[in-house]
Amino acid sequence: MPIPIKDDEIDIVIGALHSDLTTFMDAWRPIFSRFHLIIVKDPDLKEELRIPEGFNLDVYKKLDIDHVVGTSTSIIFSGYSCRYFGYLVSRKKYIVSVDDDCLPAKDNKGFLVDAVAQHITNLTTPATPFFFNTLYDPFTEGADFVRGYPFSLRSGVTCALSCGLWHNLADYDAPTQALKPEERNSRYVDAVLTVPARTLMPISGINIAFNRDAVGPALLPCLRLAGEGKFRWETMEDIWSGMCVKVICDHLGLGVKTGIPYVWRNDRGDAIASLRKEWEGVKMMEDVVPFFQSLRLPQEATTAEDCVVEVANAVNEKLGPKDPMFARAAKAMLDWVKLWKSVGVSSYSPGA
Repeated sequence: MPIPIKDDEIDIVIGALHSDLTTFMDAWRPIFSRFHLIIVKDPDLKEELRIPEGFNLDVYKKLDIDHVVGTSTSIIFSGYSCRYFGYLVSRKKYIVSVDDDCLPAKDNKGFLVDAVAQHITNLTTPATPFFFNTLYDPFTEGADFVRGYPFSLRSGVTCALSCGLWHNLADYDAPTQALKPEERNSRYVDAVLTVPARTLMPISGINIAFNRDAVGPALLPCLRLAGEGKFRWETMEDIWSGMCVKVICDHLGLGVKTGIPYVWRNDRGDAIASLRKEWEGVKMMEDVVPFFQSLRLPQEATTAEDCVVEVANAVNEKLGPKDPMFARAAKAMLDWVKLWKSVGVSSYSPGA
């Protein structure tokens, strides 16, 4: 059974890259109205935000980011990275993060999917990363452990990260999307899986939730491409963050789940136009994946902050000489840990 969670233990974080959030907020009203929302406006967005009434929310703008972060850091919160500022200032145990180009999806019966409830269910039921269960998540209704599953492993471990999916525009890279411009994801697969230990995955920040107390500092906005743009095809910050947090979860004995809940993702951007910008990131993965696959953290690293520091040092040593981008990412990771610790002992209200 899921652990009972109160609504005031959850923050919904929304990175606002669009000025008019009326359609987005109204669509999510049946789900979001119970919770506290943190909306972080992209510092590069010039227009004022338009947000309908009836929500319990805090809005953070460029002045707020500058006040909290200052200028003595390599962390940049522009574009999709603005959501990480919400992770930073939240004080709740659980964070659910949804992009502002996503709307609630419907399941196979036509009912609205409560993405928050499903994410929290994923996080508050154990994960099983050390032995794969072929009947999906054994803690979901209608499933259980299959024959041969060791009883000693059936209690599972704490799930720290829940990665949702989306309908309509799939999260392809620019080359794949350019080859399949008309392809859309319309299947609703009603399943959740634990990602096995020592298995990497390309985590997307489009629709995720996590236990902030357990792994909050491991979700970080630290790798930026030279030609990074404002469309998802043109960024790699969440892919990098995802590999960091997965390695850290494995080290700390925590679990990661993927599957439901779904959201509906609107079409944005031109894959062919974005291809030139993202190609750097596509090539980067050929160096990054072997690095993370071989990375082992010392037993002395017992917290997410400790682990981020160890990963940063390894990045600087192993990848830094290959490309200055990695050395910058390593420095940003160390700055992020310092920032996380300093903000954690302070209090700030937006507009103060």
